[in-house]
Amino acid sequence: MKEEPKIVRVVRTLYLLAGLVVLCVVSPEPVTAQEQLDVLLERTAKQAASFLDLISETNCTERVLQEKLSDNGKVVEKEESTFDYLIILSTSDGELNLVESRIAPENAKQQKKLHAPLLISNGFSSLFLIFHPYYASGFVFTQQGEESLNGRTLTKIHFQHIPGMRSPAALAVRGREYPLDLIGTAWIDPATGSIAQLTANVDSGMEDVGLRTLHSEVRFAPVTFHDSPQSFWLPGQATVEVETPHQHWRNTHRFSDYKRFSVNTKEQVAKQ
Repeated sequence: MKEEPKIVRVVRTLYLLAGLVVLCVVSPEPVTAQEQLDVLLERTAKQAASFLDLISETNCTERVLQEKLSDNGKVVEKEESTFDYLIILSTSDGELNLVESRIAPENAKQQKKLHAPLLISNGFSSLFLIFHPYYASGFVFTQQGEESLNGRTLTKIHFQHIPGMRSPAALAVRGREYPLDLIGTAWIDPATGSIAQLTANVDSGMEDVGLRTLHSEVRFAPVTFHDSPQSFWLPGQATVEVETPHQHWRNTHRFSDYKRFSVNTKEQVAKQ
């Protein structure tokens, strides 16, 4: 048999090596769990930022059920109220400030304002701010797998507040505010970053200011507006349960009939 020229064998070897190099270049490296979490947190942060702009352009109907519970969990006192509800967003010196506005409808003048002896719970519908860039650096996030919720496969993200850092929630006692070290879980759509449900707790460490435990749960629901076919996930219900050494309360806030509005302002300065 005639021996194959050496030049041909060399060319084939180089061709094979070149193919291996190409394969090494195009083969993607596996994505780590931390990289997946970082991508989801970035996506959720963008959703929270856009959601904040949206929520400050909407109003809705809020129905509040305030309950005082006995030691065995039985309702001993309750009050129901209905309000026109909106959130007012303001920024001052780089600080983010959300103010809730509740106005009793004109056809319900007989309804009273939130009863002072019962629990006053404000702002829990905006706990999504945990993932907003303004507050996110004050939390540690870990991924806890996936879970099916109402037919959707969602990613569970555990969060824990870092003491001393910014917190979107605070306890007001005798004119003073104490930031809450929240710990809990959020169920997030991995494709969009939208939050479907969120629970947050304070389990210990604040009995010196009268708080034994706090548990809150916020459920979000899809809402569409007449000027957009897109669905937005807005708060549908927020439940807050608080125990002190001597009292036990539970408040349930239900939000419905969302409407979107816009305000245009124009300022003119008169010429001297």
